[in-house]
Amino acid sequence: MFAKIVAPLFFPVPVICEILLVGLVLLWFTRRQKAGKIVVTVGTLTLLLLGLGQVPGVILRMHEQRYHPLEVSTLPAKLARSPSSTYIVVLGGSYSPDTRIDANSRLSQDGVARLVKGIQLCRQVASCKLILSGGPPAAPQTMQEIALSLGIPQQEIVLEEKSRNTEQEARFIKPMVGTTPFILVTSAYHRPRAMDLFRKLGMRPVAAPTDYIVKYGEAIIPYRIYPSSFGLYEAERVVYEYLGMAWEKILGQI
Repeated sequence: MFAKIVAPLFFPVPVICEILLVGLVLLWFTRRQKAGKIVVTVGTLTLLLLGLGQVPGVILRMHEQRYHPLEVSTLPAKLARSPSSTYIVVLGGSYSPDTRIDANSRLSQDGVARLVKGIQLCRQVASCKLILSGGPPAAPQTMQEIALSLGIPQQEIVLEEKSRNTEQEARFIKPMVGTTPFILVTSAYHRPRAMDLFRKLGMRPVAAPTDYIVKYGEAIIPYRIYPSSFGLYEAERVVYEYLGMAWEKILGQI
């Protein structure tokens, strides 16, 4: 919990605001006008650099491309010595408890993308056990509601409702799959850290990345030459994942 409270202080937008606030304090309440101007300039240039998305986009692309999309035709070899049922683990994303909106909208965009990928894979293999993960309990229950509505039988769904982060998901899922090879579905930007956490516990995940943020071959659209919230979002994903990996290495979890 402490890490979740402190980590956002290092995200791009809070950091930029912190820099600009320091600069404004120097300009308005001290005589250090030159220092204030330098600090405000640094904050503004940082906003422009990250908002354009070029630097974070390149870093995020390299991070996402560490694992290629899963080809179903390669599964027999990757899942050798598996039981008759193929385990497909779908890691949860953010969740809203607002019951006034439909089930799809209660899941975050990345959560929906992961679930759809898991359901797609479940339909493509001969027999599957779809493990839906992530707390609070209402989150995997909502994922289950959607999976049932899309035709996945109840007996093929298993819920993991206790975890609050990826490391806990790995610990709670281990008794379900043991050392049996299984398909691990999560967002491409989250994939490297998730794979490391599961492997650290002696598990044998097969990567099935989805929800790619950086895409090749997109048309050049004029508004993309300007700073945007999407550029800041890319930067936030980069910082979030690398902070997570650094913290988990300190704790010996990866």
